[in-house]
Amino acid sequence: MPTPLVDRVRSRLVAQNADATPALVAAALRAEGLVLGDAAVLELVGELRHELIGAGPLEPLLALPGVTDIVVNGPRQVWIDRGSGLERAEASFSAEADVRRLAQRLAATAGRRLDDAAPYVDALLPGGARLHCVLPPVAVDGTLISIRVPHRVALTLDDLVRRGSVDADGAAVLRDVVGARLATLVSGGTGSGKTTVLSTLLGLVPATHRIVVVEDSTELRPDHPHVVRMQARVPNVEGMGAVSLRDLVRQALRMRPDRLVVGEVRGAEVVDLLAAMNTGHEGGMGTIHANSPGDVPARLEALGVSAGLDRDAVHALAAAAIDVVIHLGRVDGARVVQGLHVLERRSDGLVRTVPAFERQAGRLSPLAGADRLRVLLARA
Repeated sequence: MPTPLVDRVRSRLVAQNADATPALVAAALRAEGLVLGDAAVLELVGELRHELIGAGPLEPLLALPGVTDIVVNGPRQVWIDRGSGLERAEASFSAEADVRRLAQRLAATAGRRLDDAAPYVDALLPGGARLHCVLPPVAVDGTLISIRVPHRVALTLDDLVRRGSVDADGAAVLRDVVGARLATLVSGGTGSGKTTVLSTLLGLVPATHRIVVVEDSTELRPDHPHVVRMQARVPNVEGMGAVSLRDLVRQALRMRPDRLVVGEVRGAEVVDLLAAMNTGHEGGMGTIHANSPGDVPARLEALGVSAGLDRDAVHALAAAAIDVVIHLGRVDGARVVQGLHVLERRSDGLVRTVPAFERQAGRLSPLAGADRLRVLLARA
């Protein structure tokens, strides 16, 4: 459908505060001096609905099976990720103004402001997708849109094996880790599949356990009958009403959790999470950004020190609280479990990770820390 015609019809509907129904679209077309057949009218109705209340040209991409990310780098560059790396999508915008308009409408749908005074936004869309947008001139080459699409159905451990994310023996080790209620951090870079794997692991928790999840934005959707989810809140335009992850961790501890889960450990909440894991709340889980398992102690140290703890206190808490680090990464574009590591305290009191299993030739093979992991599993 020609873009100028779509724009004129859209303008008429907006001026009338009218929905894009077939009858009203046909009336708007007649007002433009055009009469189209039923098929053309219905096509225009669908296009206008995507423009007015959907995701515009991105709407068909959201419906594609397996899509985890959609990124827009201007009107002519739309990319998707279906689990094997980014690929160019057959979608585009007519002009930069259309990209900006969509970004602002999606932000408004999420109840967030996006304009020249607030040129970037991170928000959760009603369907559960995570939205991030940046406007020019902060975005030098035009409006940027990133959408993280949640899995419609939580993946099982068998699904991960079929996808090649982990081998069958490695999956058995993961199942044992959950069953033994070992405190676990899932580490990896952006887009490595941390949320997906954590959701899968939570689906292995016994049905009699109460899982309390706190997140910055709700992404975890484990297949489990007893999950309580809480989401942090940013301050309003007056700077009031903020609810931090640290606040939520403290509230979660009063809710009789069998498993306390922090979707992403990224700030001062690390102190309360480590303290909780040290005070009888076994089987806690979370994700953390780290380029390698060896970087996890340094990442915890940085977060803990910024929250007011000294270095030695952070390492002492981590050594006592965390049992296993499951590290994820990409191999030839595919998301895989690259290894399981246990924590070990060095002679100077600092913590390091020791590989128990690492991916070799497509399988998780036991290494030096495997004996330590067996001891932890037997302790349960």
